Amino acid sequence: MEGSKENSLPVDFGLINVSSSIPYVIDDSLRSRSLSCSFVRQLTIKVFVVIVVCYLTPQLKKINQACFPVTYNANFYDEIAKTPDENLCKFAYWNGFAVGAICTRIEPIPDSPGRNRLYIMTLGVLAAYRNYGIGSKLVSSTLEYIESETEGKASTVDEVMLHVQSSNTDAINFYVEKFGFEKGELVENYYKRIDPPHCYILRKKLR
Repeated sequence: MEGSKENSLPVDFGLINVSSSIPYVIDDSLRSRSLSCSFVRQLTIKVFVVIVVCYLTPQLKKINQACFPVTYNANFYDEIAKTPDENLCKFAYWNGFAVGAICTRIEPIPDSPGRNRLYIMTLGVLAAYRNYGIGSKLVSSTLEYIESETEGKASTVDEVMLHVQSSNTDAINFYVEKFGFEKGELVENYYKRIDPPHCYILRKKLR
């Protein structure tokens, strides 16, 4: 999980089409989004976002195993591979390697017929690549898609929600400070086999 402090490095950003075995940039309008650099030696990290398809789920599994204290079962990955909306689950690639991923789903809002929310299931960046804005790009890309939709299921999304382990202050600060989420109620004993087992619910209103 990416923390609230980032090193500022120039970042080239684009979307990748994975219908081919060799990825290529298909959205040049998103390239060359630069961040100010405070380092003496200039470095450039090229980050691309790619949708998750069935033959990429082993890469997603490796990222999740490296980033999270919980284990996701086979059904979790099967459902992600079958998602009807390719913009809900994405990888971040650097230099040909998957270094981060975000997985979300659209689900109904209880007591609000016809309205939905975006639930962030996982957001992970490998430790060596954290604090370079990769997690922020993954979240921003997903939120921008939801907010830009004017028809279809994505246009019915009124809020974003996720659960964060109560001790994970870096993740809480990341969502609250960078994206305006509100820290909600504490849910006790939400997790199994990890300590502490409690979590906070974070929410962000979109519409």
